[in-house]
Amino acid sequence: MPHGNGPAVVVLEIDVDHRTRHPLLTANPPPLPPFQTFLDEHRSAVLGFLIATVGPNDADDCFQETFLAALRAYPDLRDGRNLRGWVLTIAHRKAIDAARARARRPTPSPEPPERGDPNSAIEGVANGLGETWRAVAALPARQREAIAHRFMADLRYREIGEIIGCSEAAARRSVHEGLEKLRSELRS
Repeated sequence: MPHGNGPAVVVLEIDVDHRTRHPLLTANPPPLPPFQTFLDEHRSAVLGFLIATVGPNDADDCFQETFLAALRAYPDLRDGRNLRGWVLTIAHRKAIDAARARARRPTPSPEPPERGDPNSAIEGVANGLGETWRAVAALPARQREAIAHRFMADLRYREIGEIIGCSEAAARRSVHEGLEKLRSELRS
């Protein structure tokens, strides 16, 4: 301490490297499996999620884009503890990209079917969607994605919240509200 009337100087030692001693941060993450193993393990969850969110017509393209993006980023991935959440986050972003691209595309307006046309009764079957899937597709985006993550990918609400960018409670609420809308829509 200096003598006199000047300000006292206090020297603090700051542990800059405190993060390396944290048990969760110092534990070595599990090694990454070969990409083909990773793909085989997570392909059905990703495809199911994409079918539910973008529909069967765009799901294949989004699936390919998801795993191409994952393949590009895979060598730089350091932590293999939550690969499913990581790849579903990529799929979620690719689904958003597909929705934006679809909104920019012009939609053709075909001639309406003649009254009594037998093909009009099976319109949902022809384009791969049944009544339930049409109702899911009509849900607001957040509810549709939350329901797809919950029931197609069997994710916990915490994981759903991380992927769609909200809290666990908000993810739970989105699933609940989406299910309520589906129930009321399918009853009428």
